[in-house]
Amino acid sequence: MCLAIPSKVVSIDKDTNMVVLDTLGIEREASLDLMSEEVKIGDYVLLHIGYVMAKIDEEQAKLSLETYQEILKSMEEEEKELDT
Repeated sequence: MCLAIPSKVVSIDKDTNMVVLDTLGIEREASLDLMSEEVKIGDYVLLHIGYVMAKIDEEQAKLSLETYQEILKSMEEEEKELDT
């Protein structure tokens, strides 16, 4: 199963065709080599294995991120229960 994570573009380096993305509060670099459309600072994109795959609507991105946060919270709670 492949998972693409919604991320917000923080900065763009046109010389290297790389961006810095914020993904759930963690910043990471990703390549724009697979993108055919223009990406701007503040855009939401889908990140998969170090590559920006597509731009997405901000509302859709925020809904997806809320779902990811709920999943992470649930996993943390399960882990705490197993540790006790």
